[in-house]
Amino acid sequence: MTEGPPPGGPTARILDRGYRPYRGPRTGVRGAVATVWLQSVQRALGIRRSAWAKVLPLASVAISYVPAIVFVGVVALIPDAREVGELDLPTFGEYFPFIQAAVLLFVSFVGPEILCTDRRTGMLGIYLASPLSRDTYLGAKALATFSVISLITVGPTLLMLVAYVLQGVGPDGPGGVAATFVRIIVSGLLLALLYTAVGLGVSSLTDRKAFATAALLLLMVVVSAFITVLVEESDLPGSLQGLSLLSGPFGLVELVHGERASIPGLGLPAALGGLAAWTALGLGVTHLRYRLLQVTR
Repeated sequence: MTEGPPPGGPTARILDRGYRPYRGPRTGVRGAVATVWLQSVQRALGIRRSAWAKVLPLASVAISYVPAIVFVGVVALIPDAREVGELDLPTFGEYFPFIQAAVLLFVSFVGPEILCTDRRTGMLGIYLASPLSRDTYLGAKALATFSVISLITVGPTLLMLVAYVLQGVGPDGPGGVAATFVRIIVSGLLLALLYTAVGLGVSSLTDRKAFATAALLLLMVVVSAFITVLVEESDLPGSLQGLSLLSGPFGLVELVHGERASIPGLGLPAALGGLAAWTALGLGVTHLRYRLLQVTR
């Protein structure tokens, strides 16, 4: 409907196009979870964002793969497997200390980027006005964080396995390759689970990404240093290192691969216990925080 301008007044056009209902597919809760997961992964990796938003995540991922690429290059350049063995290349369980800084930086960035932004911008209320509940929303965010962190806890050692097998210096026989593959996947996913829970737990306490990132870095570094000093300066058993957020998880990877732990006194039960305790604490804090959170829809 179009009305002409009043005599002597400005020209105006009023267009009445009517109401158009949504006629597309309705995917329900499953589709909403998948959408939140995809958007969260893209945001964490800087996809469809400015160039500056891509620098930190992509640099952290690249740094975590650099040692693996170097080791693969050494193996490729030296054709004699016996000579490769003499170079004392790190085992799969010994790889993570080489990328400790990249892991710290990446974990401290991913959780806050995925979780804090929605509360600060008010998007949380819009998400919860959809078929999503608080639990399904958190599930999608946790899955996205877990997926992104797995890029640096599974990918580099898996690259080493593939390269070593192709060069003939990897595990012997199909059984050895399959066993090593399973150990890489299990240990990498356990690390991703731990750092997902801790990252979400800290990020749920503030809506400022910078504060959450700083708190995560301090938590992982200070707790690990405190436990190390406590064990070294007292008669406490080395199994207490299972509660460290750095030494404990990396020692767990060595134990999963059947290697001797570099931390004296750390056994598989203590390492798994520490990981389970931190995971339960992080997920519990996140769930409780969002249960009590006031949300305006």
